[in-house]
Amino acid sequence: MNYVIIGNSAAAVGAVEGIRQVDSKGRITVISDEPYHTYSRPLISYWLAGKVAEDKMIYRDRNFYEVNSVTPVLGVRAEKINFKSKKVKLADGTDVPFEKLLIATGGKPIVPPMTGLNKKGVYSFLKFDDVKEIEKAVSAGSKKAVVIGAGLIGLKAAEALAKLGVEVTVVELADRVLPAILDEHAASMVQEYLEKYGLKFELNNTVAKILGKSSVSGVALQSGAEIACDMLVVAIGVQPNTDLVKDTDVRVNRGIVVNEKMETSAAGVYAAGDVSEGFDIVYGTSRVLPLLPNAYLQGEVAGRNMAGAETVFAGGLAMNAIGFGDLPMLTAGIIKPDSDEFEVLVQADPETKSYRKAVLRNGCIVGYICLNRVDRAGILTGLIKDKVDVSGFKDRLLSLDFGYIDFPEEFRKSRLGGGAA
Repeated sequence: MNYVIIGNSAAAVGAVEGIRQVDSKGRITVISDEPYHTYSRPLISYWLAGKVAEDKMIYRDRNFYEVNSVTPVLGVRAEKINFKSKKVKLADGTDVPFEKLLIATGGKPIVPPMTGLNKKGVYSFLKFDDVKEIEKAVSAGSKKAVVIGAGLIGLKAAEALAKLGVEVTVVELADRVLPAILDEHAASMVQEYLEKYGLKFELNNTVAKILGKSSVSGVALQSGAEIACDMLVVAIGVQPNTDLVKDTDVRVNRGIVVNEKMETSAAGVYAAGDVSEGFDIVYGTSRVLPLLPNAYLQGEVAGRNMAGAETVFAGGLAMNAIGFGDLPMLTAGIIKPDSDEFEVLVQADPETKSYRKAVLRNGCIVGYICLNRVDRAGILTGLIKDKVDVSGFKDRLLSLDFGYIDFPEEFRKSRLGGGAA
């Protein structure tokens, strides 16, 4: 069997290992426009801040391709897929034939239209090359930066730049930081924490125009205000990189539509990771699940099915584990319900600057926020995945010492094999 994988991140690694669980002899080719060994993209901000060395960013050991008999084609972009002849055309003119194909192209930056995007000093913050260019600019003397976007990518970019001594202003269209994963209360606590470290924020605002001749000298905001800067980082968010299947028979919603085996609408073609849509166990429908563990699992399921083993992706949920300085947070599922079918439990402690919130629907947890005090959050995640009715012990859910001892006896026995809690 001749397997081709377009992409070289978590979903691709999962697919390689999934294939090799079933087929030890088939040919595997991995194609990527980046020249690097597979690496963990969430670590790029830590590399920029000097917290992690490049050799510690790799997602698998250096011998990964050799051990799994993979032919890596790195630093060359896949430009077109011919589904009839079953070939992938590369930017250098090479055609790579396949029998089974996995599209694992991940996401691409969301870049809104604005005047001046072609100026020197405008950067994205998604790939390793992006942060290498930013590091060069800082080393060359860049001292003031504007970051567009106060989501996960934008705030990690801002944090890293601030650590390098850059004066940073974050511009966000929403009314709070991290609007996708935090409610107003938790967001205000995070913003207050980051402001103490020198970050400035412009909320309910956006960049209308990039100022300067050939290089960035500042930005003009929608409000009319101007901010001087010599660097602009566009970190609004990421969208599925479905460019390769545009105007083809492969069905695309927001991401590539797949079934539970990660098969697309094209025979022999699979998709996994941030480019695809997976089943969300909280929302009960297929959605893009931009999370590294989900990407790996989807890739593994795709790889096993490509190799002939019947395997199903059982579903995942949106989760985030992140921290800024010594302020950790874990969030999952629905964190800001919009109807009265939900019950919301909150525990806030101003003294320890901690905030814990659980969202219930029909007696089951469907989302939570744990800010600063993240102990036992893994138990909450398990309760979401197993759809456990927590009505009988919901008053204990947010306690820092919450554990299996709080569960009904029968449930404890079923979980612990009849042993003592």
